[in-house]
Amino acid sequence: MLPTWMMIALPLAALYIAFLIWYGGNGKPMTADEINTGLRELLATDNSEHGRAAVEDVRQLLASDDGKEFVMQNLVRYRPKALYPPGYNYNDDPRAADKRYGKSIVWPLLRNGNLLLFIARRCGNFFVPEGADDWHYVAMVRYRSRRDFLKFAFEANRADKFVHKWAAIEKTHVFPVKPIVSLFAVRALIGLFLFSLCCVLIAACR
Repeated sequence: MLPTWMMIALPLAALYIAFLIWYGGNGKPMTADEINTGLRELLATDNSEHGRAAVEDVRQLLASDDGKEFVMQNLVRYRPKALYPPGYNYNDDPRAADKRYGKSIVWPLLRNGNLLLFIARRCGNFFVPEGADDWHYVAMVRYRSRRDFLKFAFEANRADKFVHKWAAIEKTHVFPVKPIVSLFAVRALIGLFLFSLCCVLIAACR
């Protein structure tokens, strides 16, 4: 018979290991064949002019694949009114359209090991260079790898989730970044939470 503390600690340790495996972030780069196959499959989900342009953007992203996690920086400006294609019966509020998009991608992101880290609404000006865009908000999304970004894009395209995004957004600037200094220590936070939970449960059983 295992002591009580081990009966509590071992399942929580196993849970943390499972989390680390799911969260990943240190895989192998995609091969050229993987990239080409993935891009063809992505294009098959949306062969419109916009879809073809998006595939070329994804091609550029995959070209710098190192197999590791990265953060996608999103700068967003809304349309004055939401612009849906014919056949979509939604109101013309761009923020409502963007909210529909946000809700629709939560599970596809998590299922592929990705995580929304940060969203912030612009609340003023400070230093504005000439010709700068008037962004409404910024969002940062952590992706487990470029391979997982491609899986997410494929799934979102198939389910027609991006229609809400492009209905809402007039202009966006999206680019990958590699954190140098970051306080988003997700692995450490989950580990600390499970360790604290373990201590509380052990104390409660005494």
